Amino acid sequence: MSTIIICAILVVICFVGIRSSMKRVSNGCCGTGDDVKKVKAEDTDVSHYPYHFEVEVEGMTCSQCKKRVENAFNEKKGFYAKVNLKQKKAQVYAKEQISTQEIQGIVRRSGYDPGTCKKIESL
Repeated sequence: MSTIIICAILVVICFVGIRSSMKRVSNGCCGTGDDVKKVKAEDTDVSHYPYHFEVEVEGMTCSQCKKRVENAFNEKKGFYAKVNLKQKKAQVYAKEQISTQEIQGIVRRSGYDPGTCKKIESL
């Protein structure tokens, strides 16, 4: 009887593990089961944005993470963001002046830890 119970517990553990792995394979590391829909910025021409920032983003590990950070900016009017997942950095373009603290706040609200944020001076 105890052998049957132990086997049943092992089957359940294996099932949960395999299910979690399948979610990660199909949906990225986040395993949320939901595919994050990409939000396109109204204007993607960076020459239209007088303010440019580079912010480090900690905690991103997959394309779903990248979309979440980009969407946090791109859904706001007057912003455009591109994320480099390998460098763990976001290039943020703004049409209006904004502080580095506000940019870090947007990253934080998207679920990630902002690192150093610096303003990039135009040439």
